[in-house]
Amino acid sequence: MAAAVAMGAFATPAFAQEVVKIGLIQPMTGPSASTGKQAEAGAKLWMQLHGDTVAGKKIQLIVKDDTGAPDVTKRIAQELVVNDKVNVLMGFGLTPLALAVAPIATQAKIPEIVTSAATAIITEQSPFIVRTSFTLPQATVPMAQWAAKNGIKKVVTLVSDYGPGIDAEKAFKEAFSANGGEVVSELRVPLRNPDFAPFLQRVKDAGPDAVFVFVPSGFGSAFMKQFAERGLTQAGIKLIATGDVTDDDLLNEMGDAALGVVNTHHYSASHNSPENKEFVEAFKKANNFRPNFMAVGAYDGMQLVYKALDKTKGNADGQALIDAMKGLSWTSPRGPVQIDPETRDIIQNIYVRKVEKVNGELYNQEFATIEMVKDPVKAAKKK
Repeated sequence: MAAAVAMGAFATPAFAQEVVKIGLIQPMTGPSASTGKQAEAGAKLWMQLHGDTVAGKKIQLIVKDDTGAPDVTKRIAQELVVNDKVNVLMGFGLTPLALAVAPIATQAKIPEIVTSAATAIITEQSPFIVRTSFTLPQATVPMAQWAAKNGIKKVVTLVSDYGPGIDAEKAFKEAFSANGGEVVSELRVPLRNPDFAPFLQRVKDAGPDAVFVFVPSGFGSAFMKQFAERGLTQAGIKLIATGDVTDDDLLNEMGDAALGVVNTHHYSASHNSPENKEFVEAFKKANNFRPNFMAVGAYDGMQLVYKALDKTKGNADGQALIDAMKGLSWTSPRGPVQIDPETRDIIQNIYVRKVEKVNGELYNQEFATIEMVKDPVKAAKKK
C-alpha cells in the first residue's frame, strides 16, 4: 500500500476508456448507516432515471462501505484508484472521511465529489474536491438570523464535537450576536457513542429561550428521545436546529416530540416543486422509504458527473472534469443550484422549516426561503 500512495501508482484513466467508473464510498454500516443507505439509493436512482450512458461512455457505479472510519475510507479510495482505475471518487458521510481522501484526489488528479460531509474547509484541501451537499455555516447563519428576529434572546448551543459541529457553533454565535442575541453557553458532545442527557440537563439548568443543536444525520432520533425525556419543552425551552437533526429519513421515528421544531436546511422531502415531486415519487417506488438530504446530495453528485461528461464530450480526464464542473448550474429536487466556480462549493437556497404533521406523517414544512446562499465562511474571506 505504501507503493500505492506514490505519485507513480496513480495512473490517470485514459481519454479513450469506454467505461467511466465512479467509486461511491459511504458508511453502509455503523451509526451513520442511514447516510450510506440514502446516498446509494440517490446515486442509483439517477442512473435508473437517466440511463448508464453519457457522451458515448458507459457509467459504472462501484459502492464501498467504509464503516465511518477514516483509515478505512483512505484504504478503499487507494484501492479504487489503483486497482479499479476509477475516474471519480464520491460520497463521504462525515468530514474526517472526506479529508482522508483529499491527498489521494490531489495525487491521482481525479474529482472527489463530496455528497454528504459539510465542514466549510473541505473544498480547500484539494483543487480536485467539489461539493454537492452543503456547508454547516450555509445552513446555520439563516437559523441564527431567524431566531434573533423572532423573539429569541438567549441561546445555548449544543453540537457534536467535530468539524461541522464547531463550524455550526461558531457560525451561529457570530450571526446571532450580530443580530442582538446572546449565546449564554456552548456545549460540545462527543461524536462517538454520544449521551446527550447530561448536556441537556445543563441546557435546562441554564434556562435559555432556546437551544440550538447540530448533530450529524442519523443521530437525530436518539437526541430527540433524550430531549423529550429531559422535559425541556415543558420548561419553555425551544429547540432550533439545522436540518440534520430533523432528518427526513428518521423524522417519523421521532414522534410528536419533534413537532414545532424550527430548523434551516437545503432540502425537505416535502419541498413543493415539480422536480421534487417526481424525485420523491420515483425514490419511494424504488426504495420503500422517503429520500433525505443525503439522497439528494448523491443524486446531484451523479447529475454533476453526467453534466461534466456532456460538457467534455466524454473526456474523463480528471482536470477536464473539474474544469467542466466549475460554474455548472441546474434545477435540483431541492431547487436551483450552482457549483461556485471559485470555491467549488454548491450555491443553493436555504429554507426555514417547521416540523408539522401532514396526512399522519411528520415533515419539515418550508415557510421561508433565503435564495442562492453561498458558504458564508468563504464569502467573508473574500471581503
